[in-house]
Amino acid sequence: MRIYIESMIPSYVVARPARDLIQAANQQLTRDWWDLQREKHELFTSQVVLDEIAAGERAMAERRLELMAEITLLDLTDEANALTKEILGSGLLPATADRDAAHIALATVHEMDILLRWNCRHIANAAIVGRLRKLVAKDGQTLPEIYTPAELMGITYEQND
Repeated sequence: MRIYIESMIPSYVVARPARDLIQAANQQLTRDWWDLQREKHELFTSQVVLDEIAAGERAMAERRLELMAEITLLDLTDEANALTKEILGSGLLPATADRDAAHIALATVHEMDILLRWNCRHIANAAIVGRLRKLVAKDGQTLPEIYTPAELMGITYEQND
């Protein structure tokens, strides 16, 4: 599979364990996917991601950038820029989610199979994905599947009754 790695993935791989149990579990699932599954796939990212992960505490930013050093960078093409603007103009994402729109556009234009991320508010969100799929389809493109590392590893959370 051709997988676009969004900025939360390297952030979770190198992060100090969170105090919040759910976030800590998501960090561990991300590390597990990175250690056990990533080499089974072709990984891609973008300068948008590198810019995001370069911010913050210097030592942690360096660790994130080092982690992504060997990942193939996708070009921010005119087509990707146009799709980013179209996504933002559609109102499906808030105007402040320009980087999220760029991740979707880059993964779509470069025909990724999967966009791997944790941000369920703007991207990995069933209420939005269907409408995004229709938006990109009208231009003859296919939205990649959008998964979290847990979903990609087949892990589901079950609730006991």
